[in-house]
Amino acid sequence: MLVKRNIKLMGNAFEFAVVAENEKVANTQIEIAINEVKRIEKLLTTFSDDSVTSEINRKAGIEEVIVESEVFDLITRCINISNLTQGAFDISYGSFDKRFWNFDTNMKELPSKENAKKAVALINYKNIILNKEKQSVFLARKGMRIGFGGIGKGYAADRAKRIMKAHGVENGFVNAAGDLNAWGVQENGRPWTIGIADPNQKHNLLSSLALTDAAIATSGNYEKYVIIDGKKYSHTIDPKTGYPISGIKSVSIITKNAELADALATPVTVMGIKAGLYLINQLNGVECIVIDDNDHIYTSNNIKK
Repeated sequence: MLVKRNIKLMGNAFEFAVVAENEKVANTQIEIAINEVKRIEKLLTTFSDDSVTSEINRKAGIEEVIVESEVFDLITRCINISNLTQGAFDISYGSFDKRFWNFDTNMKELPSKENAKKAVALINYKNIILNKEKQSVFLARKGMRIGFGGIGKGYAADRAKRIMKAHGVENGFVNAAGDLNAWGVQENGRPWTIGIADPNQKHNLLSSLALTDAAIATSGNYEKYVIIDGKKYSHTIDPKTGYPISGIKSVSIITKNAELADALATPVTVMGIKAGLYLINQLNGVECIVIDDNDHIYTSNNIKK
């Protein structure tokens, strides 16, 4: 039987699904996964003063912070993705001065390019200094802040999957607010059917994919945006310019784990269609679907339409 549970975690809607012999077993397995996500949330959150992330941010420009290997390894992978995307992915986005982009109905004009540039002055992953021997993290400039909003949900989905499989779940999925990791098959023996939202009507599906032992994450401008002088501006900010991106409605990344899918979806949006698809086509086992502002669909080389 298929058992599902919806719950709010990490400030987002999570869904857990398990194919199990009975409901009691399934609920026990799901509860273990929920506790794992809660553990990760407590570890990585910026909304609690006693998290390791908050400690790193507090000591920016002052001193290094020794962290446990799980956090050190995650930050190391984040920096690797920053290098891969030439800074389009950057966990030091927490330094961004949000006064310039509040994306509400009161926002009627763009900030000057000079002010926008100042707003992102502290964003630079190269100023996240890691010491592997000490297993320490140091933010080189005062006022710098890191955050895991671009990768944390995907990481949590992967960890939840791992612990569920370790407790006997052979078929299931974890959906972390659109960062989804599915393994095994449905009750009927078929792969999981995963929908891709229509950027123009987010409650409708544009397309669907058959997935097993794979993950998908989507970054879209349909959740939060403003229209100024007839042009739509997404909440996704280019960390180099301080300006929001335009031209792309959504990017979906399909790969083996939700962490990587989550981490690549936004930078492909920032990089643009041509550069983004070029990057994805260089990566083994990673595929991409891009929808532009004119509803044209672009895919990486190995996607079968």
